[in-house]
Order: sequence, then C-alpha cells, then structure tokens
Amino acid sequence: MAGKSEPVASETIATLPNAGTVRIVLLLIALAFLLVAPFYLYPIFVMKLLCFALFAAAFNLLLGYTGLLSFGHSAFFGGAAYFTAHAVKEWGWSPEFGILLGVVGAAVLGLIMGAIAIRRQGIYFAMITLALSQMFFFFCLQAGFTKGEDGIQSVPRGVLFGFIDLSEATNMYYFVLGVFLLGMLIIWRIVNSPFGMILKSIRENESRATSLGYSVARYKLAAFVMSAALTGLAGGIKALVFQFATLTDVTWQMSGEVILMTLLGGIGTLIGPIFGAGIVVTLQNYLATSDFPVTIITGVVFMVCVLLFRRGLVGEFYASRLGRRLGFNPEN
Repeated sequence: MAGKSEPVASETIATLPNAGTVRIVLLLIALAFLLVAPFYLYPIFVMKLLCFALFAAAFNLLLGYTGLLSFGHSAFFGGAAYFTAHAVKEWGWSPEFGILLGVVGAAVLGLIMGAIAIRRQGIYFAMITLALSQMFFFFCLQAGFTKGEDGIQSVPRGVLFGFIDLSEATNMYYFVLGVFLLGMLIIWRIVNSPFGMILKSIRENESRATSLGYSVARYKLAAFVMSAALTGLAGGIKALVFQFATLTDVTWQMSGEVILMTLLGGIGTLIGPIFGAGIVVTLQNYLATSDFPVTIITGVVFMVCVLLFRRGLVGEFYASRLGRRLGFNPEN
C-alpha cells in the first residue's frame, strides 16, 4: 500500500493550480468583494481600511523591500492630511489638487528627512526618523494653519474633476478604491522593476551592492521618498474621508500602528500589509464601542502572531508546504 500512495500524492501535487492562476482568481475575488462592499458594510469603515492598507503597503516598500525601519512615517501620513485639508478648506482647491499637494508635501518631507536619516543604519536610522517626526509633530502643534490641538475640522470633500460630487458616500468610496488600486499598482511596479531588484539586493547585502557599483545612498533615498509620497497619498484621502486632520495623524503612535500592521501581515510581501491593516482596523472598529480595551487586545493579537507566525500571516502561508506547492514566494 505504501508503494501505491506515492503516485497518488504526486498526481495530487500535479493537479494543483500554479501560482499565477491562483493569484488571478484571488485578485478577481478580492476586487469583486471591494466593488460590492459598500452595499453590505459601513462605507466609512471600508474606506478607512483601504487608507491604512495603502499606508502599510507604502511603509512596507521601505521596510520589507529596502530593509529600512522608519519610526517617522506618521509625519508623511499626517503631514499630507494637513496639507490636503488646508488646501481644500481654506484655499478652495478641488480634491484632486488637494491630494496632489499632500503627496508632493509628503515627498518633500521625505526628501529632507531621508537625506538626514540615511547617513546612519539600523537602530540609529530608526531613532533619527523618530526624532525628526517628533519635531514635525511639535511644528504641527504650534503652526497656525493646523489649528493646534483642534485640528482642521469640517473639511469639504468637494467635487472631483468638476462633476463627481464626493459628498455622496458611494462616489467617495469608489474614488478611494480607485486611489488604493492605483497606489498598489505603483508599488507592484516598483517592486518588480530593475530598481526594485536593486532595493532587494541592498536589503540582503548592502556591502555587495556597493561593490557592484551601485550608489546605495541614492537608492535608499529614492526608496524613502517614494514610500513617503505613497504614504502621503494615503494621508490625503484619509483627510477627505473623515473630513478632518488632527494631531493624532502625526503622533509616534501612528508610526507604531503601521509597523504593527506590516509585521502582522508579513514584511516583504505585497499583500501582507493589507491583511495586517485589515486586522488592526477591524479590531479598532468593532472593539471601540465595547468594554474591552482596544490597545490591550491588539497587543495580545500582535504577541500571538509574533510567537506563532514569525514571518507574519501571509509570510507563513507562503513558507508553508501548500504555499510552496502553489509556487508562491514571499515577494508576491
């Protein structure tokens, strides 16, 4: 009987679909779910999830694919939220130009902070980004246009491209979904480009990348700015979704949350941060009105995942026997 079991097993493995087919099917299912989600779920909840999923994916571009741990990404997320909210409310800009200003502002902040931080490595890099983000936090606390502790309230969503009224929840949802898909497409293209291959080589062995003639500092800075700009895109749409920008968006706790999301889902994976963001946002949403302390529950979930799923949920699946048989690899 033992001799007959091996052909059966091999035939079973042979009949498994390849990774490309599985990814296409899963992608279509996920897209179909997102298209109908606002009719079955609270639209604001789903939009918040999409904003933070893009935030985590942008952060993962720096941590997972370049190997740089930043504790300062809240500056780009909250900074873009402030820039977008101020431009739309005070200057009367249309939402698309307000978001564009947020992205540009976040990229400029990323260029300044990155130029300073990439001079150091490891924990020193992380601490420098944290210090710089705290400086930006106190700037937002004191600056006049941010309205201090009150923040910028009652931000109008405006009219997109002159004819799409974003005050309607359905229109706003599909706009956020479009921005999310665009952001993920950009991240996928960066990761799978020659530039992305160089970032991965820097992550794996920086000295070898330098010996091959690559200007490691320039590639790190470019990755930092790209991550900051995409984070700004998430921050800008978040300001329009909730119609406010406050100091909560630029606190160090916000940087901690996005690190948590990325680690839960799996660093160095394209969809891992999306799953991580979904877990954290769902816990925050459904535990907010309960008697359970949200931070403690989130901390317990994080602790369990770190102990049992060292690579994150998606990373562990990719490393499992089923994931290997299907042909998945951690960077898909």
